[in-house]
Amino acid sequence: MSLSRQFQFVGTVTTAVEITGNTSIPVKSKRSSVLIYNTIVGCLENSSVVDHSEISGIELHSSRHTKTAAERVDRGGAPLKLNAAAEVAMTSMRDEVQQAIHASALIAATAALHTNQASLVYGDAVRDLGPQEITQLKNQGNRAKDWSQVRVVPQFTTHRIWNNRFLGPVVLGTFSANECDLGDGVVLPVGVYDSTLSHAEIADDSVVHRVGLLNNSIVREQAVVVSCTSITCSGNTSFGCGQELALGIETGGREVHSYAEITIGVAESICKNRDNKAWQDEYEKLIRDYVDQICTRHCLIETGAIVKDCGPIVDCYIGSGALVNNARLVENSCLLSNEDERTVVRGGAWVRDSILQWGAVVDSMGLVDKSVLCEHSLVERHGKLTKSILGPNSCVGEGEVRASLVGPFVAFHHQALLIAAMWPEGKGNVGYGANIGSNHTSRVPDQEIWCGEGTFFGLGVNVKFPADLTGSPYSILASGITCLSQKVAFPFSLINSPTSPIEGLSPSINEIFPGWVLSQNIYMLRQNEVKFANRNQSCREEFVFEVLRSDIIKLMIDARERLSEASGRAIYTDQEIPALGKNYVTDQSVKRGIATYDFYIGYYARKGLKDQLILRGMTATSSAAAVLLQQPSQDCQWDQQRMIIASEDSASDVATLLRELVERERTIAESVERCKAKDDVRGARIIPDYTDAHTPARQDNFVLATWSRFEKLESEVNRLLAD
Repeated sequence: MSLSRQFQFVGTVTTAVEITGNTSIPVKSKRSSVLIYNTIVGCLENSSVVDHSEISGIELHSSRHTKTAAERVDRGGAPLKLNAAAEVAMTSMRDEVQQAIHASALIAATAALHTNQASLVYGDAVRDLGPQEITQLKNQGNRAKDWSQVRVVPQFTTHRIWNNRFLGPVVLGTFSANECDLGDGVVLPVGVYDSTLSHAEIADDSVVHRVGLLNNSIVREQAVVVSCTSITCSGNTSFGCGQELALGIETGGREVHSYAEITIGVAESICKNRDNKAWQDEYEKLIRDYVDQICTRHCLIETGAIVKDCGPIVDCYIGSGALVNNARLVENSCLLSNEDERTVVRGGAWVRDSILQWGAVVDSMGLVDKSVLCEHSLVERHGKLTKSILGPNSCVGEGEVRASLVGPFVAFHHQALLIAAMWPEGKGNVGYGANIGSNHTSRVPDQEIWCGEGTFFGLGVNVKFPADLTGSPYSILASGITCLSQKVAFPFSLINSPTSPIEGLSPSINEIFPGWVLSQNIYMLRQNEVKFANRNQSCREEFVFEVLRSDIIKLMIDARERLSEASGRAIYTDQEIPALGKNYVTDQSVKRGIATYDFYIGYYARKGLKDQLILRGMTATSSAAAVLLQQPSQDCQWDQQRMIIASEDSASDVATLLRELVERERTIAESVERCKAKDDVRGARIIPDYTDAHTPARQDNFVLATWSRFEKLESEVNRLLAD
């Protein structure tokens, strides 16, 4: 089953959506990160095995939850209709949050701090210093306000404690190791040196050197704290969790309360389901309970973490193996980390009221304020992330993101602006000088933009709010254009400035080319599929990298139908073609768009046929293969593909369809090479030695890989066609 977005579940969970009186749709995944609502609804709408007029409910079966349709009735007692899919989605989100709380390393780490024992680290297994130990510590330059408040483990020895001041209760472990390697050729002896401690615990074989003040803090085993201004806890802290983030609407309306393990999918479900009061209330209660469990009066530096050469570290959880190096400030924040996914704050970075998940990096004077960096995301080179959530594998460098939900694989490498954006699907690009931030009406900054998956904002683009591009995935807004407030629903489009003035149209109306990215820039789409897969470092979320999949094909079919209804004019606007936005389209572009959508919708369906034959062990000439095209299927994606083939004007047998697939794959490969070759022609015409400095298209690695992909498909089809 092709999922519309990424899925994730802790462990392995099998969820089945059961359509009463028919069959069930299996969905296997890891932790669910994004609503399954669209997938379920898409299956119901596309599947021929469902009588839409008789859907009486949706049954959810999982390892943790079973609820029958009879138990879920509306207030009038009637069975739930298609909107039961929303309930399934909410159940998925609820399970995800509950599982995150159950498995939370942060909750586990802070649970031990809620104790009345003598030591938060060692329990009651500590003792007072002996007279000889106190004398030796004094001889080594140590001073204490009250030596009776300094307690140690039974195996403690004094030889690693030098030139410190103990101003309040302190617990010291044993320091039996000789040295600790900090990396970059820096090796320091374990122990506590030249520091001021109060209400602090230093665990075994850790390193504390030249810390101005270590107060209300715990340094766990083999952690390193060197040359820091102060590490303190000001009172009760929840490490930045529970913050209210005003996503999408800067003035509020889509608020989400954060927790350390929050995902883009959970945040999206809260932002976009404001009418589901029960889910909103339940989520807030879950987060309140979460915050209550982690709330503590101690800063916590976990095993193997390194904190060095830093300004104030206040009210923070620094996870195992994390690196905080030369940070100007880290305050009221949580850094989830482990040995394999080191979270990093360095290079003059500034982090406050924020959550950094596993593998996240804030570098080179990046600024993160009241935000969440999901796993393996990056803020660097003066980039600013404020009151936002940045998805896995996404990057903000130099630019500014504010009040936005930004999904995975978004590239934002230059000075640009993104404000009040809902972009959960991500996979797009923000070019230099792009101004996607016209959320202020001069009255209040309460407008928003919904970006589509894979949206490419070109250099210097200006986008006026509100705007909805979700129906136009993988579309390009060309450099320098200004887009008026609008809703556009034509996938793979190019929006550009007008090629010529149009009488009777405002000069602010742009020209749109539906399907242009497919017909003229398929290189970009195919390369993105490979690029995102190669760049993915996420361990907790699964992503669908395939661009031509069920939900996007559905958008293409809808766009094709609206284009097909247009006739008799040279120029069309949204008065004639719905969801064209503040753009016009020429009759020629309409025809090209229809042809492009036709080609790729048919390609998608034929590829599905090939995959089904291989999956079922059939050949093209077998009698079972012919039946395959006629028989309704429980597989939502294949049933959609099968019905696409059935809807085509010219009915073909299986063998003919497979041969057509090969020819379409060949055409795509030729288009990929042709896209790259355009650069060669243009470059050679302009730059004198272009051909000497650039790899020609025919030798381009991705072009070669594309032809290899074609040869593989051709070989598969030939085997299917063999008797």
